Amino acid sequence: MTEWTSTADTYLHPTAPPVISVSPVALSVPGRPVDLEVRVSAPMTGTNLPVILFSHGHGNAYGLASLDGYLPLAKVWAARGFVVIQPNHLSAPRLSRQVAGHPDAPLFWRSRAEDMSLILDRLDEIERAVPQLAGRLDRGKVAVAGHSLGGFTAELLLGATVTDPDTGEEASCLDPRITQGVLLAAIGRGGDAFDGFMSARVPLFRTIDLTTMTTPALVVAGDKDDSPHWTTTGPDWHADPYHLAPGPKTLLTVFGGEHMLGGIAGHDGVETTDESPDRVAAVAELTAAYLRSAFNPGDDAWQQAQHALTTGDDAFGRIESK
Repeated sequence: MTEWTSTADTYLHPTAPPVISVSPVALSVPGRPVDLEVRVSAPMTGTNLPVILFSHGHGNAYGLASLDGYLPLAKVWAARGFVVIQPNHLSAPRLSRQVAGHPDAPLFWRSRAEDMSLILDRLDEIERAVPQLAGRLDRGKVAVAGHSLGGFTAELLLGATVTDPDTGEEASCLDPRITQGVLLAAIGRGGDAFDGFMSARVPLFRTIDLTTMTTPALVVAGDKDDSPHWTTTGPDWHADPYHLAPGPKTLLTVFGGEHMLGGIAGHDGVETTDESPDRVAAVAELTAAYLRSAFNPGDDAWQQAQHALTTGDDAFGRIESK
């Protein structure tokens, strides 16, 4: 494994191995308005590579709210030994003309979760399209990660449920092939807590039940991520997936982190209100380390990352687990 020093500055700027990134890989899906396109990033070398499925946020950024965003995370995860697959969900702003008038617009909450499960169904096809991956995936080690609305998508795949607005019945998108999760600035509890000034536009979120989210996960929440459009309860709302879901769960509270956690969607992104390349790097390294140790208990990456980045006067956050 990579050897790190104990100083945060050195930890955040390691010598990274080269990675490959291929985009778009198009998967034809019957009934979907457009092909499901994905970006695939992976280390140049190595075998038995775990898979991270990443769900982008909603947002208004034409380029960043898509398979082409979040490269500050994807490139680090790939360098740390993961195959990262990023779908272009139908909610991506660049697809708004093609899907205008679709009954599931603008959030496409069902389709987003279906995209991720479909990717797992068709890993053989993705390997054929990216021959550098052939025989290198460990399909028994799959994580889902997501930011904001993508975090909601990940919550559903990890076991959270909602009330389907079309049927009035409980809807579950749990995919048992996914055994770990990383939730970045994800949706918190519904009910009376979902009372922000825009909450009436998305009544679906009011029905979310996080108590059924049993799959292990790392919840990442900024301590300055106040989301008054969704809730008046303050930044702690984004930590609800940790507090309300059963264990095992881990919470990373990012000091000074607002909704973009320093700019994880892309450096210099106009939607970022807390621009900090070092904060982005810390989130990328901590999440990668969590998954490395979760999939390989003998790997001490998580212990080292916590020591380097969550202790001392220059700590980027704090960790708690249950």
